[in-house]
Amino acid sequence: MSEIPQNAGSEDESPEEIAGLSVEEVRVKKSRGQLADIFTRLIKEKPLGLLGGVLVLLLFLTGIFADFLAPYGYNDMVLAARLSPPSADYILGCDNMGRDLLSRIIYGARISMLVGLCGSILHVTVGFLIGAISGYFGGKFDILLQRLIDSFQCFPALILYLTIMAIVGQGLLPVILVLGISSGFFGSRTIRSAVIGIKENVYVEAARAIGATDRRILANHIMPNIMAVLIIEFTLAMGRMIISEAMLSFLGFGIPPPMPSWGGMLSGAGRRFMYQAPWMPIWPGLALALAVYGINMLGDAMRDLWDPRLRGGLGRYSGVEKKREKRLARETGGETAEGVA
Repeated sequence: MSEIPQNAGSEDESPEEIAGLSVEEVRVKKSRGQLADIFTRLIKEKPLGLLGGVLVLLLFLTGIFADFLAPYGYNDMVLAARLSPPSADYILGCDNMGRDLLSRIIYGARISMLVGLCGSILHVTVGFLIGAISGYFGGKFDILLQRLIDSFQCFPALILYLTIMAIVGQGLLPVILVLGISSGFFGSRTIRSAVIGIKENVYVEAARAIGATDRRILANHIMPNIMAVLIIEFTLAMGRMIISEAMLSFLGFGIPPPMPSWGGMLSGAGRRFMYQAPWMPIWPGLALALAVYGINMLGDAMRDLWDPRLRGGLGRYSGVEKKREKRLARETGGETAEGVA
């Protein structure tokens, strides 16, 4: 028989209110309360993280609505406007082929969004599969798998990416697969450490004692309890995916032209016409820097908010404790003033 987990509700809910809910309702309510608490603390305590979240939101909205936001197609050419500086008709200027840079940067946001989102999903999936299986089962299997990962990590990431891309060829899908799967091996160590810490808890032993299968324990007991680690890994991986894709495209191994990758726009014509038309490398470089900066700031803030080791041990109740201290200070101050009077 399932029991309602302790501390399932918020600190403002009475036990009677919690007892009147089903187990699933309590879990949903607890999850919503945690998300609301994280969002509130992000606004109050992490202004840079909030700024990063706004930049990430703008990146996603720009990529989703690129067809409506871009004034021209990403490959529309006007030869008479070659190397035109920023003007009323072309807000960010044109490149050496007469293509509007604003439109190309907007469509480039879609590519960066797809690479960052899909690559991070693959990164977390591969990392969880390797890390969870290795950390949960342990023994010789864990030792063998970790030695394979050690040998994989001996190769510099850039050399590894270039080698694989030279074999599979250019394209959006190969870039996502190569970056997501390869980085998943590197990130599996963090997830493995979290799983090792969770599997020794009493509730995992109890589930094993009543006959729960390993797959059920991993899905129902291990994964929910390392969700914070997975979210942090996902957020931080997005910035690495975008910068890695730009790096591959800059070197000619990533997104092929005429698709508007920010890294590809910095390479080739962007370098050749750097002095004649400096706006060609400046705008895609600025867009890339802002996107990665926003994702990294959001990822750092999420790590600080989710990780209890970085929250002074009070967690979501830190605000309650501070209010209680202020109230006691006011009451003590009021009593002291009355005694003096």
